[in-house]
Amino acid sequence: MNVADLSGLALDYWVARSLHDFVREIHFTDSGRVVSIRGNDRGRAWDGRFTPSTSWEAAAVVLERAQRLEVRERTRDGSAHCVADFEGGHGTVSAHGESLRNALLRAFVISRFGDTVDDVLRQPQALFGMRATPIGEQASPLGIENELPKPDGEIGDIKSTPR
Repeated sequence: MNVADLSGLALDYWVARSLHDFVREIHFTDSGRVVSIRGNDRGRAWDGRFTPSTSWEAAAVVLERAQRLEVRERTRDGSAHCVADFEGGHGTVSAHGESLRNALLRAFVISRFGDTVDDVLRQPQALFGMRATPIGEQASPLGIENELPKPDGEIGDIKSTPR
């Protein structure tokens, strides 16, 4: 999918994925229509909805990572234009959007992943650097099995007297 076409939930998701220094987990709320994150950005905990495509409060985490930023409200074709360098990015990038916020967010995603990204992975996931890993059922801790005791004296059964 082209980053230039991202909007709404898909843009919010890829911005969250781009913030791998901040976001630890991505979830979906409101029947899968809203991105929710868990993380810590420079001492400020965030646990809840993350909608940078519609909120400057959420988009501010991207704006704070800009090292160079040039924006134009409207170009000849009616869209906003952004040229930026981001902390941890891969050089100067350029993007367009229906608003300055969307142009900024698209530029940020491009700086991390390039001009194209995969489809949204619509399930809870943990971020490990640039990689997202689906969060499934929690496995039992190592060395501890969630089995019922066995009366035939297997390892781990202390063979206590029945009461």
